[in-house]
Amino acid sequence: MSALLRIAITLVCTLAFLSAGTAVLAQVASPAYRQAAPSADGIGKFHMGREIARVMGWQAASWLERAERLREERTDLLVPALELKAGMTVADVGAGTGYFTWRMAEAVVPGGQVYASDVQPEMIALLKRAMGERRVGNVVPLQASVKDAGLKPASLDLALLVDVYHELEYPFEVIEGVVRALKPGARLVLVEYRAEDAAVPIKELHKMSVAQVRREMAPHALQWEKTIEVLPWQHVLVFRKR
Repeated sequence: MSALLRIAITLVCTLAFLSAGTAVLAQVASPAYRQAAPSADGIGKFHMGREIARVMGWQAASWLERAERLREERTDLLVPALELKAGMTVADVGAGTGYFTWRMAEAVVPGGQVYASDVQPEMIALLKRAMGERRVGNVVPLQASVKDAGLKPASLDLALLVDVYHELEYPFEVIEGVVRALKPGARLVLVEYRAEDAAVPIKELHKMSVAQVRREMAPHALQWEKTIEVLPWQHVLVFRKR
């Protein structure tokens, strides 16, 4: 075989390999959402076998701030579990009324900042009012879209989604954007009601199992690190950007 022929064969094989790799990447980057008749609490759109739940509207915002939430969900245990430090830049994605936003903001002072992102303008308005009433000065509200949380690339030490991921209309796209916003080695934390526990008094589509969350995070540049089980109703899943 001549040297020229060997070079030609090598080039053909290399191009075939690159094409196959591109096809795989394209497949990962473009998930095939499935449509079907919606259930009572779903939108009729399925991702990796899971029907996406309807978004809890801003009209029910008082449920996020209910007095018994601390007792029922032990919300006081979550922020300490995140191991936040002064000077960190973090994001509260799907921040709602800012229930966890101001708690995170306190944990990263001095020098730290919290980006609070939400898709509902009414929630952003409620969050701004709450931050003003509490005189919290290190929170930046962000208006998100259904596909993008609006975060700057490589800007975050940690991103937190509390009872949010299961309602994302475009879960793959939103998480891809959040992953881009993480610095190398930074953490993504998902908090979801336990689907494995029938005693958790939450509608089924608003629950997720550890296995399902890890399945849906697998296509992203994330490595599962641990699942923290300190909360009575929810899993706390910690992923690190590869």
